[in-house]
Amino acid sequence: MSDNGSATNTGVMKWLPTTAAIVALVGIVDSVYLTAHHYTAEPVPCSLIEGCEMVLTSSYAEIAGMPLAAFGAAAYFLAFSLALLTAFGNRAMWKFFGIQTLIMAAFSGWLIYVQAAVIGAFCQFCLLSALTSWLLFILFIISVAAGRERSVPSAD
Repeated sequence: MSDNGSATNTGVMKWLPTTAAIVALVGIVDSVYLTAHHYTAEPVPCSLIEGCEMVLTSSYAEIAGMPLAAFGAAAYFLAFSLALLTAFGNRAMWKFFGIQTLIMAAFSGWLIYVQAAVIGAFCQFCLLSALTSWLLFILFIISVAAGRERSVPSAD
């Protein structure tokens, strides 16, 4: 049996990829929602905090004329796909998931900094995206920690 078998079917690795896929779906929905609002030019209803429009219409909200949210949707779809492939037994995809979520979490951290220090306003949907990115990375870190725990010999 290859590397695809035992680790995926034991302990933590049973539920982590499935949980990650569900969390990634939240990110996809959030990003697609913001992308649709960008292209329809409808204001985003900000019910929890004020500042969504200031953030979403800033120069930081686009790259080469494309909304940042569209890139986010693609990133979340990739994370979703990698998590799903892992859930269905392709353990090697989890390493790529980890790399993807590290990049997403780091970029989200930078975007939070931009909202706080440069724009001076926050977008609740952007904060949800950052939280989602960080949760995905935390799920990966949990799997790494669980893997190390299994590989440490007991002192029996």
